[in-house]
Amino acid sequence: MSEAPPAAVLGAGSWGTTLAWMLCARGEVRLWCRDAKRAAAIARTRRNTRYLPDLALPEAIRVSASLDECLAGAGLVVLATPAQAAREVLSQAAPHWAPDASLLIGSKGLELATGLRMTQVAAETLGEGAAGRVAVLSGPNLSREIVAGLPATTVIASESAAVASALQQRFGSSALRVYTNDDVTGVELGGALKNPIAVAAGICDGLRHGDNAKSALVTRGLAEITRLGVAAGARASTFAGLSGLGDLITTAYSDLSRNHRLGRMLGEGRSLTEAQAALGQVAEGVPTAEAACVLAERLGVEVPIIAELRAVLFRGKPLGEAIGALMQRDLRGER
Repeated sequence: MSEAPPAAVLGAGSWGTTLAWMLCARGEVRLWCRDAKRAAAIARTRRNTRYLPDLALPEAIRVSASLDECLAGAGLVVLATPAQAAREVLSQAAPHWAPDASLLIGSKGLELATGLRMTQVAAETLGEGAAGRVAVLSGPNLSREIVAGLPATTVIASESAAVASALQQRFGSSALRVYTNDDVTGVELGGALKNPIAVAAGICDGLRHGDNAKSALVTRGLAEITRLGVAAGARASTFAGLSGLGDLITTAYSDLSRNHRLGRMLGEGRSLTEAQAALGQVAEGVPTAEAACVLAERLGVEVPIIAELRAVLFRGKPLGEAIGALMQRDLRGER
């Protein structure tokens, strides 16, 4: 495959660094880091010591704290910031954007204040005209496994089949099998909503409530994700795919999952503040628990697991009371 136009990755966390590493095999990549000192350190040492210290960054990756420098002439822009920073970063980036550049959203979350998906935030900041060039990437993708070259799959969704196909070719490799989908809403919500369920699964492990309880929680959590997603306009079948069930299994069970690790610390008795400090990274399931409830209330959908998690995280509800509330809900049929 011929060399692609330059790509800009906005966000130098573990996932942003991984995406830049994946892209650099096919051309120049500019990795934007908000912190100028950290950007300079990464550029000098060729390592992101905070997130992926064992990964040596190829010379094809240029690291900068300047949005202008990163975005100049970029044919592809990848958003990999925490979801709550997306609106600010996209607004700052908009004046430097090439008119024909595509946007791939790798951030998994909902905006806290509005319950909006990242594509909706992008539409408000970049204009509706950009919609045809926007795609989202989601799936069971742990950064450390991907950069180690372990086999993985992911899905890219876009309203434009041409954009999805081009990105499929650009990201695909012998170690990463890339699927496409036209259900942008479903792929995006699957990637976002699995995070609070994964926090709850970690809590279950921290409390040592056993495999029966965790399996039930993940299964009923998937039912909540699907119910809310369908109400938002997604297809139910999407949540049986990589961005739904696939991502949920990985995030709820892996020790590499930030959301699972944070939940486990909560279950072991740490406060949210203590767990977040120990984690040292953003666990998107925390703000998404609140944002998902905002969305569910707007759409009139019941999400009992996520709602109880929100009560624990933000309302001071004891874990025992939250679990009791879930177990004592009115009996009903499974469907």
